[in-house]
Amino acid sequence: MRIEVDTRVPYGNACDLTLTVSDDVLEVGFSPDPHGGPETLWFCFRLSCSGQPEPEPDGDDYTERDRDTTRGCRNGTVHLVLKHSNNMLGGHDPEAIRPVVRYDGGPWERLPKGTVVLLPDGRPTVSWSVETPQHAIDVAVCYPYGLNELRTLVTETDAFWTADTIGVSQAARPLLRLSNSYGEEGGQRPGLYLMARQHAGETPGSWVMDGFLRTMADFGDAAPLIWAIPLANIDAIEGGDYGKDNFPYDLNRAWGRPPMRHEVSVFQRDLWRWRARCRPVLAIDFHAPGACENNGVYAYVPDPDTDRGAHEVVMPWIDWTGESLGTPYAAEEFARVARYPSRWETPSFRTYLWSQLGVPCVTYETPYAQTGERVLTQEDYREIGGRIAKGVMRGLDRLSIGPRARDDD
Repeated sequence: MRIEVDTRVPYGNACDLTLTVSDDVLEVGFSPDPHGGPETLWFCFRLSCSGQPEPEPDGDDYTERDRDTTRGCRNGTVHLVLKHSNNMLGGHDPEAIRPVVRYDGGPWERLPKGTVVLLPDGRPTVSWSVETPQHAIDVAVCYPYGLNELRTLVTETDAFWTADTIGVSQAARPLLRLSNSYGEEGGQRPGLYLMARQHAGETPGSWVMDGFLRTMADFGDAAPLIWAIPLANIDAIEGGDYGKDNFPYDLNRAWGRPPMRHEVSVFQRDLWRWRARCRPVLAIDFHAPGACENNGVYAYVPDPDTDRGAHEVVMPWIDWTGESLGTPYAAEEFARVARYPSRWETPSFRTYLWSQLGVPCVTYETPYAQTGERVLTQEDYREIGGRIAKGVMRGLDRLSIGPRARDDD
């Protein structure tokens, strides 16, 4: 049987690949590839089987950077072995990493907790046992989200959302924006601006935005005017990058004047168009935290010590959306201030919005695998987004600038 580990799949990322065949066990070793950046987290690859079994001596190792082929795998157990988890961003608790898999193009499913084994020098490996696929098994750190999922969102919301290309990326890929209305110059309809995937591998952010947009579509004409960027760092997404602090410039740290990325230049111009065509109320930036964080969804807010005005405007939104999220999703410490060092001192999306447009912004961080004891599925992410949307609608109502939100609980 021919066995191949392939990263030439959508969003593919893996390196340091090894295949070891012993008895009825195929061990597939892998590590996330930094793709030229300072941080790793995202991985995604395909293990495929083809042909008829051919005997091969046990215990042979094969190593190649992007593709590994061997013969002699029997219909037994496959062990996926993640190497170098301690080098992943937030990889301090490898047992909390819960990848997703799908067999032969079927639905994605979350793996159980892995088995952590320390090497003789103390480095950790974490492994999961999976069934041998009939043809192929796809593996990723979390549920992928890309253009196909975006098309599904538009279709399943009955074209409530209009997709427009507002520019191109630095590699000339289309930059898509969804909207439920273009508004009009001087318009007073309450407006939201949404952003996801400034860090390409943070797919929970896209799933949460997906749920947010589906719920807003349910509100129909009662929804505020919304412009949304669902796949901001499209080059890194398509290239399988993690995208956190990647060179030449982290997208979320390129928001200076002048901007340090062409994509940000496009988004800044779009923000000013949006601001002129509605009554701007709030911006939301959807992210995911370190690999092993699992205490719940939380929100980054402006630092009250350095930006008290922005902090005071944002905190009511934190109260409304945190209350709406509730159990089992919201972290006990829901509102947080980011005081960790950055590789760049240029503004973020959030700071640009407040300093240049006077618009408050909340950054939501949704874990990759679970919130507390709840293991997260695609529908959980959508539920999180839907609850945030309902919290925003309640906030608009309490500010007397929007219709009363429905309570479907």
